[in-house]
Amino acid sequence: MKTVEYKFVERIPNDIPEGILFISIEFETAIHKCCCGCGKEVVTPISPTGWKLIYNGESVSLYPSIGNWSFDCKSHYWIRENRVLWADKWSSSEIEEVRKNEKLEREKYYKKKNKKHRNWKKWKFF
Repeated sequence: MKTVEYKFVERIPNDIPEGILFISIEFETAIHKCCCGCGKEVVTPISPTGWKLIYNGESVSLYPSIGNWSFDCKSHYWIRENRVLWADKWSSSEIEEVRKNEKLEREKYYKKKNKKHRNWKKWKFF
């Protein structure tokens, strides 16, 4: 089973070696080379509408899965406790459906967040 190492860094290095997941908390980003070996860099923004990072003191996990559907390899996998778990290939229609749902989720999240922010402005503090 393929595994990845992880490194917490302030800044992402220019040269990303294969098999290492670089994590920048400051920039809310994780980056690694595609686990299929194609050499492409995979950027996973860590945010409420992006990926979630779990660090348990010994290993890291990213959620949701990593679908490199814009790459030629179209690889799809999870990183769970430093292990790479491969997913089945998805059809073009499945990929489009997921992209559409992700876009709707982002829009919903930011609409709700902006609404809360507007309501917060109504309060007066003295």
